[in-house]
Amino acid sequence: MTNTPVLLIGILVLAVGTFSLRLAGPVMRSRFELPERAQQVLAAAAIVLLTALVATSALTDGHGPAGVARPAGVLVGGVLAWRKAPFVLVVVAAAATAAGLRLLGVP
Repeated sequence: MTNTPVLLIGILVLAVGTFSLRLAGPVMRSRFELPERAQQVLAAAAIVLLTALVATSALTDGHGPAGVARPAGVLVGGVLAWRKAPFVLVVVAAAATAAGLRLLGVP
């Protein structure tokens, strides 16, 4: 796209739309009361979406499987995070696990 005014108008429209959606949350929060069950479902949905994102990132590489090293690193990081280890330790241990397995020739 080489038409600069059209590009700038598109960016402006997207910026206004994004700002409007972000502003609508706090403004509409006082007008609507979600039932307790709906709040529980939304909380569970956030966990499910995050889990799906982690699983997709850990188990796939492009259009194929990621091998064994990456999921093993994610598993080590997940266990350490679950055990409430410091974040730096979680990241370093996960990376070291994946790198160590790859160094040993595990895909």
